[in-house]
Order: sequence, then structure tokens, then C-alpha cells
Amino acid sequence: MSVHRVAVLALDGVTPLDLAIPAQIFSARAETPYEMTLCGPDPMVATTAGFRLAVSGGLEQVRAADTVIVPGFEPLQRPAEAVLDVLAEARDRGRRVVSICTGAFALAAAGVLDGLHATTHWKHIEELERDFPAVAVERDVLYVDEGDVLTSAGVCCGIDLCLHIVRRDLGAGPANEVARGLVAAPHRDGGQAQYVPAPVAVAGQASLSGTRGWALSRLDEPLTLRVLARHAGVSQRTFLRRFTEETGTTPLQWLLNARLARARELLETTTYPVDRVARECGLGTAANLRLHFRRALGTTPTAYRRAFTR
Repeated sequence: MSVHRVAVLALDGVTPLDLAIPAQIFSARAETPYEMTLCGPDPMVATTAGFRLAVSGGLEQVRAADTVIVPGFEPLQRPAEAVLDVLAEARDRGRRVVSICTGAFALAAAGVLDGLHATTHWKHIEELERDFPAVAVERDVLYVDEGDVLTSAGVCCGIDLCLHIVRRDLGAGPANEVARGLVAAPHRDGGQAQYVPAPVAVAGQASLSGTRGWALSRLDEPLTLRVLARHAGVSQRTFLRRFTEETGTTPLQWLLNARLARARELLETTTYPVDRVARECGLGTAANLRLHFRRALGTTPTAYRRAFTR
């Protein structure tokens, strides 16, 4: 992949964390081709945290970008027409246009989301539906990938979306390296619920993160609900409830996503035959790996390896 120019477009009232996520993930590093520029309609941009931010690029740099990312902003006022024009132009020219959190409102106002599925922070879902009826709003997802238009749910879901973009561009290996540098959670599928009822364990309860880490180191072993619950020292019913509360998905779906992520990394970084990759990641047989690969990624393990092997 040649140099890929990323413009992070900070609008007035930008949320600092929403902006920091793509700025960090797409910053220049030897192993990735990204060249990131922080842009804004004005040289100084106000943030929701009370400080002002100096940007190094303007709307011309946005026009020159291969990927345009709009972080969340408050209050949700209609951006200036010049901003909407540059977003619509990027979409019309086939550039990749991305929003994090409430940045979706800028994309929607520019008409970029018309006829597409999209998401935003769960607190603003109904507002997005009401104000932009041409957008098919997804409520219970971390992010939505519509090809050249991608949107994420609230705040930290921007990490999931940006890592997904790196994974889509460069493969699982580089994406996992970036994630390790961020000390980010293991890969989360975009279809998981964005609103987790109890993201932090309540008093008197221990997090199941230890069991998740234990499972990640044993993906090649049979890991049933009973085995996981026994490791956590709780009943299967309690384990299922608490796991879903902590992660927003079921143990079996979480395991499948982890195994597919492991399979992708093995396909990129080893010459193992497909049947050995299937065994190493815990999917058993080559046929089973192919089935899940096609369902999740729309391709075969062999085609994936051909595309991403370095």
C-alpha cells in the first residue's frame, strides 16, 4: 500500500477523545503507510473540554485526503456549508469517509449517509433517526462498514472502527500490532452491542477478564460454556449473564470472533496449510474454517492469505 493520506477533520466543539483515537492510530509509523493531518475549517478549534486546539491543515488538505475522519462534536449544530461541501465532494470522488460518535451528524447533514446504514452514540440514536430519515440507523452495533462510508458508535467504539480500518487495509497482523501498542482490548466485531449495561464489575464481583485472557491463550482447545464457567468459579448461568454484561456479546460469539482473528493472523504470518490453521485457532477442520471465513469476511482463507501475505 502506497502512502495513504488521512485527514482528521475537527469541527467546533470537537470531543478530545474522539479526535485522539484516529490521530493516534493513523499517526506515521514505519509499519503502516498512513500520513495523518489534523484539519479544521479554522486554524483554532474549540473542544468540549474547554481548551482550544490548533490544527495544521484546512479544508484543502481534506480535499486531498484518501480518508476523511470526522470525530464527534457538541452541540449538534449543522456545520458550515463549506464543511458539508467538502464532505459531499469526498464521497462523490470515491474517497473513504468516516465518522466517530456524533461525527455521523456531519456526514448525515452532508448527505453522505443517505440510503446507507449508520450508527452513532446510543444517546443520540433517536435524534439521528428523527433528523435524517434517509439514513438507516443501527442501534446495537459498535460500528457500521458500508464500504467507503463507515460510522462508529460512542467514543471508545472509535478504537474498534479505526482498528477495523487498519485490519481491512493491511490485514490482521499490522492491526494487532497497533492494538498492542494501544493496550487495546482484543478485536471486537462491529455487530456487538454498543451499550454494555455493566461495563465495570459491581462491588463484590470480580471481572471475567482473567478468564477471557486464559481463553485467548487456549483457542486451540475445546472451550465450552461449562469449561469457561468452571475457570471463573461461577455457575454457567451466572457466567453467561456477567459475560454478556461485560462484553456486550455471548461467550460463544466472542470465542468465534477471537478464533477468526487468530486464523487471520496465522494466514498472514505463517505458511501453515489451511487445515493446520483451523486446528491452531480452534475451528477444527478446514471446511469449518472456510465456512466461518466466508460468513464473516466474504472470502476464503486462501484468498485472504494471497491478499495479505507479506
